[in-house]
Amino acid sequence: MEDNHPDADTYRASRLMFKMSGVKTRRYTPSSDIEIDFPLEDDAMTKSNSPTESEILRNSELGKGEEKEQFRNLLKEEANYDPVTTPSGKRMGALSWDTYFMAVSFLSAMRSKDPNTQVGACIVDSNKCIVGIGYNGFPRGCSDDALPWSREGASDLHTKYCYVCHAEVNAVLNKCSADLKGATLYVALFPCNECAKVIIQSGIREVVYLSDKYHDSNLCRASRVMFRMAGVELRQYRPRENTVHIKFSSN
Repeated sequence: MEDNHPDADTYRASRLMFKMSGVKTRRYTPSSDIEIDFPLEDDAMTKSNSPTESEILRNSELGKGEEKEQFRNLLKEEANYDPVTTPSGKRMGALSWDTYFMAVSFLSAMRSKDPNTQVGACIVDSNKCIVGIGYNGFPRGCSDDALPWSREGASDLHTKYCYVCHAEVNAVLNKCSADLKGATLYVALFPCNECAKVIIQSGIREVVYLSDKYHDSNLCRASRVMFRMAGVELRQYRPRENTVHIKFSSN
């Protein structure tokens, strides 16, 4: 997006090699910034006993005093550097892992053509690497313009439900790793029973969701039954802030 040093030798070398190898380059010009909102129903919040994001962050720091002291002693011994008296200067306010991955799922949802419900999903492995992304839409090759997006019709065939693939299924099918064993899935909406089956069969061990507005439906009841039987952990994401602003700039 940015090319702040077009005349630098390193950038000239890059352009030279790209042209030699036939790699196409294209400058991206954004039309606007993006704001990702995390809407959450009040009744869904009351149904969850999940810890807040701040509680998770706080708990993650517990019991690390001894390890931190070991790191401090190591740096003092090997580098003559004391991180306590000389702070590292890292930037504060970086997105937490939960916010980052949930925001990615919401960003993916912006690709959905569904006029009523846009859902995205993001799958993360044990190393905090994204290994699958998906959003709700029709199968590949099935026209977004020809098939119906309606929720009601004269026949089931006149509604989207016979054709649409949910975000969770697409994220699993789009995986870029050998398997998803032990992975975590982030999704805006608590998974339905059909998605729950795919999630369990894929080996995913944790589901982090934002909204649970269909909590009392039979589909979600069936999902919870299967998740609990299969040992899949469920956790409701409770953001500290409702909006993530993506600003397209080099700084």
